[in-house]
Amino acid sequence: MKLKISSIGNSAGVILPKELLARLRLEKGDELYALETPDGIKLTRYDPQLAAQMEVAEQVMREDRHVLHKLAQ
Repeated sequence: MKLKISSIGNSAGVILPKELLARLRLEKGDELYALETPDGIKLTRYDPQLAAQMEVAEQVMREDRHVLHKLAQ
């Protein structure tokens, strides 16, 4: 599905067609996540449990960046 980036005030946004909203089970006002994966970007519904897990992961990545860098070598 091809989406177009449009100007919205001083920002930019993407209009999600009804069909995509239905597939994601989203409504106007809902929140969603854009997750970076090895295959690209994945859009998913907001999940409070996932949000908490992502916050912990980001904290670990900030605090232990040097350790993660060594493990990646």
